[in-house]
Amino acid sequence: MSISEQEILQLAREYGAHFGLKLSTIGTYAVNDGKFFGRLEQRGSCTVRTSRIVLSWFSENWPDADLVWPAGIARPALSGSGAPKKKDAA
Repeated sequence: MSISEQEILQLAREYGAHFGLKLSTIGTYAVNDGKFFGRLEQRGSCTVRTSRIVLSWFSENWPDADLVWPAGIARPALSGSGAPKKKDAA
């Protein structure tokens, strides 16, 4: 499953807006790199491996109860119990 840099940014922006988090914080949570999303905003790119890691992180941590997954972005299957893990974003 592939995802574009713009789709990754869309997920990050929606997730961040929902929880009141900066992109740098989400980057630290998702890939242990606070500058990750800033680089993508500056027309940077990432490897396929990293995009899969980020997409999986969003899928596992998405707050399904109160935020709809963006239309047009394919979501990978959830692992484990079948329910997303809820990260304490506070």
